[in-house]
Amino acid sequence: MSVGQSNPDLPKTATVGLATPASATDGATIALVGNPNAGKTSLFNRLTGLRAHTANFAGTTVEHRRGQLKPSTRRPLRKTPLQVIDLPGLYSFETTTPEEAIARNVLLGEHPGEARPQAIVIVVDATNLERNLPLAFEAIALGKPTLVALNMSDLTERLGLRLDLEKLSGRLGCPVVRVSARTGDGIDDLVIAIQSLADEQRLPMLDDAACACISCSGCGYASRFNWAESVRADTLSGDLNASSRVTDALDRVLTHRVGGLIAFALLMFGVFMAIFSIATVPMDLIDGLFGWAGESVGAWLPEGDLKSLVVDGVIAGVGGMLVFLPQICLLFFLLALLEESGYLARAALVMDRLMQRVGLPGQAFVPLLSAHACAIPAIMSTRVIDDRRDRLVTILVAPLMSCSARVPVYAMVVAMLLPNRPVAAALTFTGAYALGVVAALAVAWALKRTILPGESRPLVIELPNYRLPSIRNALLETVDRAWQFVQNAGTTILVISIVLWVLATYPKTDLADLPATDQQAVATLEAAGQTDQAEALLAQRSLERSLVGRLGGLMQPVFEPLGFDWKMTVGVVTSFAAREVIVSTLSILYGLGEEGDEASLLDALSTATDPAGKPVFTTATCLSLLVFYVLAMQCLPTQAVTRRETGGWKWPLFQLGYMSLLAYVAAWATHAVASLYA
Repeated sequence: MSVGQSNPDLPKTATVGLATPASATDGATIALVGNPNAGKTSLFNRLTGLRAHTANFAGTTVEHRRGQLKPSTRRPLRKTPLQVIDLPGLYSFETTTPEEAIARNVLLGEHPGEARPQAIVIVVDATNLERNLPLAFEAIALGKPTLVALNMSDLTERLGLRLDLEKLSGRLGCPVVRVSARTGDGIDDLVIAIQSLADEQRLPMLDDAACACISCSGCGYASRFNWAESVRADTLSGDLNASSRVTDALDRVLTHRVGGLIAFALLMFGVFMAIFSIATVPMDLIDGLFGWAGESVGAWLPEGDLKSLVVDGVIAGVGGMLVFLPQICLLFFLLALLEESGYLARAALVMDRLMQRVGLPGQAFVPLLSAHACAIPAIMSTRVIDDRRDRLVTILVAPLMSCSARVPVYAMVVAMLLPNRPVAAALTFTGAYALGVVAALAVAWALKRTILPGESRPLVIELPNYRLPSIRNALLETVDRAWQFVQNAGTTILVISIVLWVLATYPKTDLADLPATDQQAVATLEAAGQTDQAEALLAQRSLERSLVGRLGGLMQPVFEPLGFDWKMTVGVVTSFAAREVIVSTLSILYGLGEEGDEASLLDALSTATDPAGKPVFTTATCLSLLVFYVLAMQCLPTQAVTRRETGGWKWPLFQLGYMSLLAYVAAWATHAVASLYA
């Protein structure tokens, strides 16, 4: 519906009628609509729990979540469950972003492949009625069965605000249910109300003032806001400035030019400190579980290629990646808590001052922040940036932000550098993230002053009220994101693991195929009773003569200045499919020929030596590897998305070229400097 135009679907009389019989609504879809920061997604999690799944809208890259409404404890189950769809947040039907346009189109039944919802649930922040009710006005005016979920009602009570629900329902012309997505209060009442809404299909009926606004062809947002303000004044009483005083006091520190940056840096340090301190226990459990699985499965399989494939290829490869999943989950969990608390919007405001100086637009903060989870959705979300040059710059630098796929690599390298030193490890981990941020800002500054010049627009962002985050909602979001990570990486990891096993196994090398000197060395070790050492030497020579060894040897001269041996070189090459693949690659390469060895991957890497007996992973090499993976463009799926968003291969190839060159030069310089002080 265009604002200011009359809506033919809106009832013109004061009588509330039945649109369709209950039987026609079996399997109905309920759309969840609301402003950003109104708690819509948290409420969706309460309504569906673990019954939800994430997908893209047909023909787009915009994500949404859809799930089955959980049953009420006080009402019999419906024969056909209701489906709830969590639409992207929007402020008005006068959309400015692709996400808002899709949300509006779905509500209007105009999005291809998406049926129009049978009913609408509008999520309204009870502490910000003036801001939320203009959207509620437009949604109610669609004339679909509607109810309002008044979220954060517990906060209004703590602030001493009194809300007349009966009067508010009368002004809106639809049911109003008081809920708290954070605590779960009122959720069961909301479920019953949604079921009744779907069964009875009662149409909403706005008050006379709203109907007059709809009929007015010249009325716009100002009229809707004035109506929303009158509704708030008519239904809400108490000290309306109570929440703003607390918010203003906190914002004086957290959004300060200097204090805000210090607070942000300290908070990020605390996050990474928690990751290293807490995730150790589950990581050890996972490592032990996969070690036990390899032994157990290996005991049931006969000796030969099948056993080696399953144990050394599949179990070792997948386990080498999943062992770092606790750190990734903890990062997602802590970021979800920060988002729910309202702090991340303040972080955007603080960082905008810095980004404006390097030529990045304020809207780029959200894509760059989401790039810490994955560059693919970050690049997709750059569509919120209006200016094409600003959007292109953001796309080109987004992969420099340390994504979750880099976390296993960081964790592996930092654990080798600083074992049992959580404070130093957290500082190094924070430094890796900081290097990515600094590199992104520096490259953006260079691009905006060379091939993509132009002024960026200032950031305009809403600062929500501070609130206590819900641990339950954060856990649900963490599970969802972690599952997506495992799903997306799991197939790639499995395929790469099997391919690497084949490359590392064939062509096979027998003792008779080795040079006479190696045969003599093996015979000497066996004669001395050192069977394990003899088998290790044979395995090492077999790897060097395999396809993967030959590939590593072919590429070795390129990466030797960085301190990488042929195994690390193979890991770098294979990880172009996905950065985290290097972990499973090294797990396989260092695990072949070591059956029965229960040492973890980190132990194997830390004790690895070259043919001369010198450690492979020196301090200089570890730092070089860390810097390389902070800056390298090693994600083919990201390149594919960049091609799709930019409309050709020109910019993806440029992105691959400049990031690879930057990573190589920075890693070489790091290795050279670190070697001087070793």
